[in-house]
Amino acid sequence: MRWLLLITLLIGGAARAADWQVPHRAGAIADTLMQAADGDTLFLAPGTYYENLVLDRPVTLDGQGHAILDGSQQGSTVTVTGPGVIIQGITVQGSGSDHETIDSGIQLTKTAKAPVVRNNILLGNLYGVDIHGARDAVVQNNVIKGRQDRHMNRRGNGIYVWNAPGAIVENNDIRWGRDGIFVNSSKRNIYRGNLFRDLRFAVHYMYADNSEVSGNVSIGNHLGYAVMFSTRVKVTNNISLNDRDHGVMLNYTNKGIIRGNYVKNARNKCTFLYNSHKNEFSDNWFQGCAIGIHFTAGSEGNKMAGNAFVGNRHQVKYVASKWVEWSHEGRGNYWSDNAGFDVDGDGIADSPYRPNDSMDHVLWTQPAAKMLMGSPAVQLVRWSQSTFPALLPGGVIDSAPLMRPVKPAVANKVEEND
Repeated sequence: MRWLLLITLLIGGAARAADWQVPHRAGAIADTLMQAADGDTLFLAPGTYYENLVLDRPVTLDGQGHAILDGSQQGSTVTVTGPGVIIQGITVQGSGSDHETIDSGIQLTKTAKAPVVRNNILLGNLYGVDIHGARDAVVQNNVIKGRQDRHMNRRGNGIYVWNAPGAIVENNDIRWGRDGIFVNSSKRNIYRGNLFRDLRFAVHYMYADNSEVSGNVSIGNHLGYAVMFSTRVKVTNNISLNDRDHGVMLNYTNKGIIRGNYVKNARNKCTFLYNSHKNEFSDNWFQGCAIGIHFTAGSEGNKMAGNAFVGNRHQVKYVASKWVEWSHEGRGNYWSDNAGFDVDGDGIADSPYRPNDSMDHVLWTQPAAKMLMGSPAVQLVRWSQSTFPALLPGGVIDSAPLMRPVKPAVANKVEEND
């Protein structure tokens, strides 16, 4: 009898779900929402609806790819406060411009459990989607184009994530605005397969542990992937092309995995580590940057192996008085400027590689000394240290440098589109 009652309730619940055809007229969506029951779907007719909506119970709002929802520059265009809400197939625009209230195209509040925002177009809102405390949110396959009418730092983010455990943000195309995805004080999140262009940071990550940033593409932003004050973060298989400052940056980030990333032609640094420890840094590709990798402030305690440093003006920037080993279990990194030999043919160079000498240290600590770069004295010092490595003061040493680079899988995606 108990099972029969449960089945009856389930069938009855399914039977109550209804589809509503919402006409194109003023206030039509709000009027229909008042009549709709939990689980109902509202299909919007083509046209522009000037409404600010609050979705407080499980319904599906479906624009079928041809409806526009405009918030008339007041607050958030759609605010979700109830569980199980799905928003899809709608062009959402016209949010307000107040950072204090985080005016957004779509705002998901802390009572909006497991909301889904998919296949929408969000245009010119201060923030595209604000996941503000909502658990297990899914934001996928959206096109988000932010503001262009303010200085970049005064714009909002494409997707803002705050205290939203379990959020999945994937396969979104995000352009303009401030940061593509800005994450603050969250955990157990996944950010994968997104495309970022014309932004300050593609991904800006703070106080967000046990999360994943994978398979994303950053093109022409100020900075690609910035992970700060976080623990056990996986940054894997991402692409950074022509980002201005850095491709990947770790700041006070520990026990993470940075693997299989492809960074090319960052104007400044392919990657930068500041006070970051116990990370696995492996099988990444760093090419064509002013500096391949810069690490400082005690960032020695990382496992560095299998990375390729190709054609950077300076492969490594590191100033120290002790040696830091950059190989692991007999496998080091590839250095395009290493004129090493491999007599036994095992793929490992027969002598260690040291990317920096004492003149590099002098030039980094005393930039005015660059005037002496071509002087015979500097050339003599460099020749002496290359001939007698014992004279070197310390720094990076790769005891097992690779003779050939291994490209990460994502490199194929880049080369196919070149």
